[in-house]
Amino acid sequence: MNNYQEKIARILRTDKQVIENLERQMEKATGKVGILKALTEENEKLLSERMNFLGLNRNCAASEIYDALISKIEADDVALLNYIGLTRQDSSLAAQKIVDFVKRLHPPTKGLFLKKEKARQLLIAEPPKKILAAMGYKYVEEMLGKEDLLEVYSALRFLEDTEWQNKVFFKQYENLHPEDFEERAIELRALHPKWGRAAERFVAKKYHNVSHLKELGVIFVIPIFLGISGETLRLVSLLLHYVNEVSFYAELVNDFGGDDHSFAKNLISLLRGDVIENRLPEQPIEVERPRFLVIQRYLAKDDENDWRLFEPHINPEAIHWQKAEDEIVNIGNKFPDFVNGLDFWKDLGPVGDFFKNEIGTDLLVSFNLVDTVMALVKRKELIKYLYHQQEAVWNKIFVKYFDLKKLEETSKKFILKGWLEV
Repeated sequence: MNNYQEKIARILRTDKQVIENLERQMEKATGKVGILKALTEENEKLLSERMNFLGLNRNCAASEIYDALISKIEADDVALLNYIGLTRQDSSLAAQKIVDFVKRLHPPTKGLFLKKEKARQLLIAEPPKKILAAMGYKYVEEMLGKEDLLEVYSALRFLEDTEWQNKVFFKQYENLHPEDFEERAIELRALHPKWGRAAERFVAKKYHNVSHLKELGVIFVIPIFLGISGETLRLVSLLLHYVNEVSFYAELVNDFGGDDHSFAKNLISLLRGDVIENRLPEQPIEVERPRFLVIQRYLAKDDENDWRLFEPHINPEAIHWQKAEDEIVNIGNKFPDFVNGLDFWKDLGPVGDFFKNEIGTDLLVSFNLVDTVMALVKRKELIKYLYHQQEAVWNKIFVKYFDLKKLEETSKKFILKGWLEV
């Protein structure tokens, strides 16, 4: 076992043998050697550069490094808030300004999405009772005559019970066909303030005022802000992430749209975020090939010890986050009048390492922009994030052997199957 293999295994919380076997198999399959060693050296170089920038060194405590990263992201968040011209007094105006800023940063593209008339039919067929009650309507037809269809549909995410959505409303999707979809632009929008009032308890509970509907191509902001540090940068990063994610899934819908027989089944699988349920059978060592799972969601949010997290895998979610991080880093280039050090976070997606705490125990510190901003938002709850960095490492391993284009193509090709063999 080499030191770099051990380091990668520790960061990924997997067995050392998993990394050793993966490297051996990938060398045989691709002819490329020294890839994981180079990845570890790159990680160390980026760590050293950023710690020097922050006035830190390898002997600093984990808490000192973590606090320095939090302070840096907090300063970046304030700078972005001021640049966009946000004020805490008017949540509706702030939400619209952030949406407009993201549209300038990443102009929405087109994709295949559910026709609005079909969406209307689905709402009429299964009336969303909690939305009707919250908005003071008795009938769906009356509500849709006065309210924006896409805003009503968006409210499914934060006003209706998850069980009702999955078992009743979304069951209608089993009867969808390719002709129920049309090409149109992805929509980013700030919801009307009335929806903010209806969603107050949801946002307070989830710390989450942004969501999306892949099938409708809608990304929306609930106009509520909690007035906490990191909120602006968190929201911008989420919107950019969703823009990339919705585009990714729209391409998938287009790819399997030619097969009407399996269309609805495939669509529902994507919207559920299905992943492989059972372990792959063992391979005879003489014919073994490297295999990767395709995990299309962050399993660690539900169970940090999910067995799939410790198997070689690639993660489309981490692709979308990496693109969002790259766009945030590029804000200064896109808008030359924005002068701030967001380039500090360049290439730090998969970067992290172990540092000693006050009692000498090793703690993993993530240098990932998203992990850091999420930790800032949840700072009062002492919640620290690592899974964006860890998933980025799995993707980085694949990219090092192939390239980013191959990672994205492979993710799309095998997302429904749930695994691939190199």
